[in-house]
Amino acid sequence: MSEIISIANQKGGVGKTTTAVNLAASLAERGKKVLLLDIDPQSNATTSLGFSRTDYEFNIYHVLIGSKKLSEVLLSTDIKNLKLAPSNIGLVGIEKEFYNPNKKNREMVLKEKLKELSHKFDFIIIDSPPALGPITINALSASDSVIIPIQCEFFALEGLAQLLNTVSLLKKTINPKLKIKGFYPRCIQDRTTSLSRY
Repeated sequence: MSEIISIANQKGGVGKTTTAVNLAASLAERGKKVLLLDIDPQSNATTSLGFSRTDYEFNIYHVLIGSKKLSEVLLSTDIKNLKLAPSNIGLVGIEKEFYNPNKKNREMVLKEKLKELSHKFDFIIIDSPPALGPITINALSASDSVIIPIQCEFFALEGLAQLLNTVSLLKKTINPKLKIKGFYPRCIQDRTTSLSRY
């Protein structure tokens, strides 16, 4: 079975996509079979691997609504052992379906879709959107662990509390195995060093 790792933070611009793409590529270079799952409507992980939004017809949105299997949307990358499930701006439309209170197990849709291929990969890395909406909740519900990139500044730390509360709630309810794999400090500025040069 795959180890499923989400890269998550509700704040944008903290390096989630960079972390997800580099982690996936590094694991693939070490000979691991890796699937990078782009579930951010901005689809930056998809473009980071050299794909234009016109290069593919189907993406993770079609998987989540049930019109395609995950295996039917995978793209081969230039990196050996690394496959990509691409995203598209159309993914924003899935939020409406996930918010539907009549939809049963709406937090578990992604987990169910991953079962098809979980035995074929050593790692599944999920690049999540910069929000604690239903897409990110689906990612965390499907994951074994989460890596949290974080900027070393007050507002980033303040927003972290909400993410930690969400992880704690999910552990108590629908995903007791979820753990925080680690925090990844990003965008560190050594102001003292910079000032000493002038």
